[in-house]
Amino acid sequence: MSKHKKNQEIKGEDEELKEEVAVEVNEERQEEQTDNFEEKFNELNDKYLRLYSEYDNYRKRTANEKVELIKTAAEGTITALLPVLDDFERALPTMENDEDKTHYEGIILIYNKLKHTLEQKGLEEIKAVGETFNTDEHEALTQIPAPSDDMKDKVIDVVQKGYKLNGKVIRYARVVVGC
Repeated sequence: MSKHKKNQEIKGEDEELKEEVAVEVNEERQEEQTDNFEEKFNELNDKYLRLYSEYDNYRKRTANEKVELIKTAAEGTITALLPVLDDFERALPTMENDEDKTHYEGIILIYNKLKHTLEQKGLEEIKAVGETFNTDEHEALTQIPAPSDDMKDKVIDVVQKGYKLNGKVIRYARVVVGC
């Protein structure tokens, strides 16, 4: 074999070897790029999921706050009207014995309308007489000896009615407790 032919064979083998090395290097680069893309994708996907979760939590929290604000927005007004309701309740028994029943009936209608309107807005009276004394709803003004053993630690009399607005106590019932 001639020298020239040998050189050509060596060159051919070198080129094949170079091509194999180039293919291997190219495959390694592609694998690295794929790994980098996967890492970047996972990182961005994680950031997206966290951001979406934060936004969803924010949306839920603000919706709950809005509902609570709507529920308690009238609290100040309703609390201011409670003394008017008390005045009606004190006035009605004294008017009941008057000779002119038309005024009494008119006042009853107004009282019932006011009470019904407040109840529609979420106002409810705290039950007290005969109930076990509960510091979450009652304020004890005094204690007196219980008329019977079953009335011990129970509310005997109500000095001022208590009220809840949508389940939240806005005025504690002022009561007399048996001991």
